[in-house]
Amino acid sequence: GDNGLMGALGRAKGAMEFVQPRHEEMAAFMACGHAKFTGEVGVCMATSGPGAIHLLNGLYDAKKDHVPVVAIVGQQARTALGGEYQQEVDLVSLFKDVAGDFVHMATSPGQIRHLIDRAIRIALGERTVTAIIIPNDLQSQKAVEEPAHAHGTVHSGAGFTSAKVVPDSRALAQAAEVLNSGRRIAILIGAGARGAEQELKDIAD
Repeated sequence: GDNGLMGALGRAKGAMEFVQPRHEEMAAFMACGHAKFTGEVGVCMATSGPGAIHLLNGLYDAKKDHVPVVAIVGQQARTALGGEYQQEVDLVSLFKDVAGDFVHMATSPGQIRHLIDRAIRIALGERTVTAIIIPNDLQSQKAVEEPAHAHGTVHSGAGFTSAKVVPDSRALAQAAEVLNSGRRIAILIGAGARGAEQELKDIAD
């Protein structure tokens, strides 16, 4: 990947650590935990069929807690799809809920770079789960490191810039008024407050 992609992964030199779990469900929970504790994108991989299905519990945990996780899963060969071959599951439909912001199946080696880039950008930008499906015959083909710039191709820009969303001043004043006028205040803290731990302590004090 380019420097922007590696910067998004939060690695100084682009190095990623591969950890092999004993079960696919644990892979998804580990990716989710990585995202929760580091703020980086968590990535998990699984084979087709049952392997991909086993990722779902961990991916839903990531989705519900609004952390960025990318799932990369296998699929049967493109020539076998639609024939109910061994372990064939309609993975695009299966992942459409948990990875609804971005789930795509690659059909050409030239797509891979763009799909990975988009999956990571969307996972980071929307703090959600994304998924890429790669048929097994495609996995053995030669990588296309730099797809041709031609009609009908799509290319991502360099780098990633995160956004910071803040409430408008009137909404902030209303919240302060509620807190200041209360006598016995309980604070329910959700995932939207991630990164504002000190501010929350100050408010509680």
